[in-house]
Amino acid sequence: MTHKLSELRQKINDVDSKLLDLLSKRHTLAIEIAKIKQQMRLSIRDKNREEDLLRSVVKQSTSMGLNADYITRLFTLIMEDSVLTQQALLQSEINQHNESTARLAFLGPKGSYSHLAARQYGLRHFDNIIEFGCASFTEIFKQVENGDADYGILPIENTTSGSISEVYDLLQVTSLSIIGELSTPIRHCLLASCETHLDKITTVYSHPQPFMQCNQFIDHFPHWQIKYCASTAAAMEKVAELNSPSVAAIGSQAGEELYHLHVIEHNLANQIYNSTRFIVVARKPINVAQEIPAKTTLTIATSQNPGALADVLVVLKEHNISMTKLESRPIPGNPWEEMFYIDVQANLASQHMQQTLKKLTLLCRSLNVLGSYPSETVVPVKIS
Repeated sequence: MTHKLSELRQKINDVDSKLLDLLSKRHTLAIEIAKIKQQMRLSIRDKNREEDLLRSVVKQSTSMGLNADYITRLFTLIMEDSVLTQQALLQSEINQHNESTARLAFLGPKGSYSHLAARQYGLRHFDNIIEFGCASFTEIFKQVENGDADYGILPIENTTSGSISEVYDLLQVTSLSIIGELSTPIRHCLLASCETHLDKITTVYSHPQPFMQCNQFIDHFPHWQIKYCASTAAAMEKVAELNSPSVAAIGSQAGEELYHLHVIEHNLANQIYNSTRFIVVARKPINVAQEIPAKTTLTIATSQNPGALADVLVVLKEHNISMTKLESRPIPGNPWEEMFYIDVQANLASQHMQQTLKKLTLLCRSLNVLGSYPSETVVPVKIS
C-alpha cells in the first residue's frame, strides 16, 4: 500500500508540473496579446471575452465531473493575473521603465505582510528586487526620498481595522508620489516556537493592526498579556528568540518557515475576508495609459463654510467621477481643521479629470494631487 501511495503521489507531481508549464505558456500568450492591444489602442480588459471564457470552462468542467464553483474561482484568479500582467507591461512601455532591478522599502524584517506585498509587487514589475526592511513608516518614506530605495510599499487600509492613520499623515508632508497600489489577503496565524496549547500561552506579540483585526479571537483569552512590536515579522523574531511554550506571535504563515515556528491556530481575523490595500510611492509621478483603469488620489482642504465638502462631492458627480475613498485627518498646526483624502476612479491626464480639478481648485483652500496610478482592483466578471 505504501508503494501504491508513493506511485499515486508521483503521478500528482507530474500533473502539477504540466499545469505549471501550461500556466507559463498562458502567461506568455497574455504578454503577446498585451503588445497587440497596445498597438491597436484597445482596452486591457474585455469583459465580454472574460464572460464567454468563464461560461465555456464552467460548462466543460461540469461535463468532466469537476466542481463549477472551484473552476470559477480558479479561472477568475488566472484571468486577474493576466489582466495585471498586461497592465504592468503597458505601463512599463508608456513610462519607459527599462530597469530590471528595483530597490523596495517595506515595514519590518522578512516575513511581515508588507514584505510579502513588496515581493508581490516587485515580482510582477521587475526581474530582480533588492529588499529594504524598515523599522517604521517614517523610515520607508526617508529611504525613498533620499534615493536609497526606489519604491516604498505602505499599507493604507484594511477591510477589518480600517484606515492606517499614520500613513495618511505622512502623505501630507512628503514630496513622493503614489505610483501604484495592490491588495493582498491577510491570513493571520498564531505561531509559537514549539507545539503548545492555547491555555499554556500567557504572552502574545504582534503589530497593533493584527491585534485590532483579531480582537474577537483574543477576547476569548483575557489572561493573555499583549505586547506591541514594530511589525509582525519583529514579533515572530521575538518569539523565536524567547523559545518558550508560553509566548506566541500573530503573524503570517510564512513565519513558520522563516523563523522555524509552529502554527497553533489559523484564520484569526474577525472577518473571513481580511485584506490590506497597499500603496506604492516613488520620487517621480508616472503616466497611466488610457487603456488601463486608473485611480487618482487628492488631498483637499475646504473652507469652513457649511456644505463646503458637499460642494466638492457635487463637482465629482457632475463630471461622472466615482469616488472610492474619503478619509479625513487633522491638519498639523491648525486645530479642528481637517485635510480630506479622496480616491477617484479617473486618469489624471483625461480631459474630464482636468476640468474637474479646475473647478475643485476654485472651491478649495488647497488641493494637491498625490498621484495617478493603475488600479489593481480587478473586479471579476459574473456569469448567470
